[in-house]
Amino acid sequence: MLQIIIKIIISSSIIVLVSEIAKKSTFIGGLIASIPLVSVLSLIWLYIETNNIDTVKSLANGILWMIIPSMALFITLPMMINYGINFYFSLLISIIVTIFFYGLIIFTLNYIGVKI
Repeated sequence: MLQIIIKIIISSSIIVLVSEIAKKSTFIGGLIASIPLVSVLSLIWLYIETNNIDTVKSLANGILWMIIPSMALFITLPMMINYGINFYFSLLISIIVTIFFYGLIIFTLNYIGVKI
């Protein structure tokens, strides 16, 4: 239980840190946010808890493939906001587009025989 609490504190602290830094500099906030902190922390926590390098390798491989469709959010969101569309509606549509691309890449990878 203590390990879960530590993970929550560290992970949430990073999110707060990024959002506070972004208030002062969106560039620095974006730079820090673009570092795959969630992925890195997930790999660390998984290795600490399982000590299974094959599981860590499999997770890293899955993360690699899922980076591609996640870019859809960061393409569609600023475009929609630039067109004057409400932030929350833009975010919702961007999330839906991203989910679509997740489905598309999962389908495509399965179709061509790539195991994720």
